[in-house]
Order: sequence, then C-alpha cells, then structure tokens
Amino acid sequence: MQPTVVLLHGAFANSFSFAPLQAELGLLGHRSVAVDLPGHGFGATYPRAYQAPQDLEGLATTPGALKGVTHADNIAHLIAVLERARANGPVVLVAHSRGGVVATAVANTRPDLIDRLVYVAAWCPVDLEVAAYYAEPEMAAVDPDTLALVLAGNPAELGLIRGNFRTADEGALAGLKAAFLADGTDDELLAFLATLQPDESLDAGGPDDRARAGSWGRLPRTYVRLTGDASLPLALQDRLIREGDALTPDHPFDVRTLDGSHLRWLVHPEPAARMLAEIAGATVSNP
Repeated sequence: MQPTVVLLHGAFANSFSFAPLQAELGLLGHRSVAVDLPGHGFGATYPRAYQAPQDLEGLATTPGALKGVTHADNIAHLIAVLERARANGPVVLVAHSRGGVVATAVANTRPDLIDRLVYVAAWCPVDLEVAAYYAEPEMAAVDPDTLALVLAGNPAELGLIRGNFRTADEGALAGLKAAFLADGTDDELLAFLATLQPDESLDAGGPDDRARAGSWGRLPRTYVRLTGDASLPLALQDRLIREGDALTPDHPFDVRTLDGSHLRWLVHPEPAARMLAEIAGATVSNP
C-alpha cells in the first residue's frame, strides 16, 4: 500500500506553506496531507487590526483563537489525523521546526500510527526540554531579538504569542530574512511571510515530552539537516541527532542533508520532494 506523507508545520505556520512541496510530491506520484494544528490555517485569528492600514494598538489587544490551546490539544489533533491516514496504509510523518515537538510527543504515545518519522531541521528534545536548549552553546549565534522585532502585544495578557509579519519595518524584515531565508530573495521572503499567521500557542511542551527509548526509539527515524539554517543551527541539529542516537544506540537516525536555510526547502521544494519521495518509497508498514 502506498504510504501517506503527513506534513506538520512549525511555529506561526500552517498547511499553506507546504503547497509547493505537495505539488512536487504529487508529480512524483506520492500522496500527502498537510496538517493544520488547532488554531492554525482557516482556524487562525486574523484581527482586523492586522489588515492595512494596520492598527498596532488593536493588534496588541485583540483576542485570538489560540488562547488556551495546549500542547496536549496539538497531540490529540495529530493523533486523530494519523489514525485516519494509517487506515489507508503506511504513514511517513514529516515535521518541521517546532512541529518536531508535537511529532516527538505523538511518537512517544502512539508509535503504532507512524511507520517512519522524519525531522526536517525540527526540534527533537532528548536530554533537555526545548526551552532549555536555548541556553546551550549551540544556540549562542541565534539572535533572540528577531522575534521581538515583530512581537505584538504582551503574550502573558493575550495568552498567546503574536507576531506582526505584515510589518514594513526594514530592520524587522532584514532580521527575519537573516534568520529564516538568507539564501532567498526579498520577494520570496515576503511571499512566505504572507502565508504565516500572526498567532502561536504559548505551550511548547515540557520535560515529559522528551523522546522515550521504549516507544519513539523503536521507530525508523530520519533527520534531514539544513546546512544554512540560522534559526535552528546545524550544530544544534547535530546535537539532537547525537542525543537521539545515544538514547537508542542500536537504532540510530538515518541522517540526510539539504543545503539551504530554514525555509528554502519549502520555497524551492524540488530537492526535498525527491528526498521525501525516496524515503516514502522505501517505507513499509509498521506491524
């Protein structure tokens, strides 16, 4: 039976960002499903104040649908999607960036729903929870002010994180480009930012969501390194791989590499699609 490639987005993203990749996968003969986690995609809040001309005061205070949405809600939602996909054959779960935290948690609890787990420059917490990695040497080069340049409102008051990705501030746009798409054009950056939503959940999981050897560790796993990633640096990607391999030394990652930034594989998806098609083609059902 043909595998289904299930694509899981990162922070502030949604299923829309996978459209070019899905087109390439389809042309290669592979079916795919792009997931919207709760409060994402058409379930997202786009305040009137986010439209032009922007009302920055209103943007900072308008309530959003992601308030109160938890990591547990994301896990339950993804499990429901995987249950439906798994009824039709093997499942290859592909997670990007923050989506890796949800994918790891699901692999911990329902490994029976996944036949291969693929991380693309994604968080795979093993020794530490995600928040703690930010204090580690591998993240020292990441500029903490990048998100602050587009932050709208007080997360504690809103109950969510809100970013103004429709800003015209040159400094903020330069910071976003350096962090996420330094190898792209300004037009490509603006086009991708237009697919993002302003809000993201505050809950990114905790220490109980780290990879577990007895469940997550049994799954066939691939880690796709992005060599030019400035937001989740290659050194951190390699550390996550090492930690995962140390947790299950008899069952290490299959490691692949793509050149490019955090978003290039989505903006220019042909190489990634060929890689994922190869991985999907070799995937067999997990008994």
